Amino acid sequence: MNQAKRIEILKVLQADNPHPKSELEYSNPFELLIAVVLSAQATDKSVNEATRQIFPIANTPEGLLEMGPEKFLHFIKHVGLFRTKTKNVMELCKTLIEKYQSQVPEDFDKLTELPGVGKKTASVVMNVAFGEPRIAVDTHVFRVANRTKYATGKTPEQVQIKLERYTPLPYRVEAHHWFILLGRYICKARMPECWRCPIKDLCEYNKKVLEKPEKKKVRQMKPGT
Repeated sequence: MNQAKRIEILKVLQADNPHPKSELEYSNPFELLIAVVLSAQATDKSVNEATRQIFPIANTPEGLLEMGPEKFLHFIKHVGLFRTKTKNVMELCKTLIEKYQSQVPEDFDKLTELPGVGKKTASVVMNVAFGEPRIAVDTHVFRVANRTKYATGKTPEQVQIKLERYTPLPYRVEAHHWFILLGRYICKARMPECWRCPIKDLCEYNKKVLEKPEKKKVRQMKPGT
């Protein structure tokens, strides 16, 4: 894929969704950090269901520590890896209090040093909370980047480097959301819904599904047959 086509893709996605937002629910950087930590190998819907119960009670490091691991675990027990995440969140809160005056650091390297925070989580927080032009690569972004040929790579790290290299600065903050939403709702893993994709004419995927499959009719058995 050439750079001119990449720019066209970005223009189309921008026209289709000028002001994309994270689907995680949060009201400050700390809430976002906790939500993103919980979202690993989980859906945004399941995380939002949990945080709607947690944040009205406790939305600071001190508040979550006071809530304690048992109560916190109870709220997130329907979220994947809930025991590990509970442990990480408690340790994360202690670190924020001890090292950063209970504030989420606006520094990528410092974020990655927090318990339970990897490069993807740090990239999301830097992008969404602080407007840093990073493109975090989750499973949706990885699939879309490779499938469209916008930025190919065998690892999320390789794809992120190329995404940030190929995406001009004016588009880079929003691109994170555009690729996630495209992968989540249209460019799905099992079967991409190319027939309704805004960039289907620019995408270089060689197995496009351009017609919506017809639903198979279930044959009704007559009584006695």
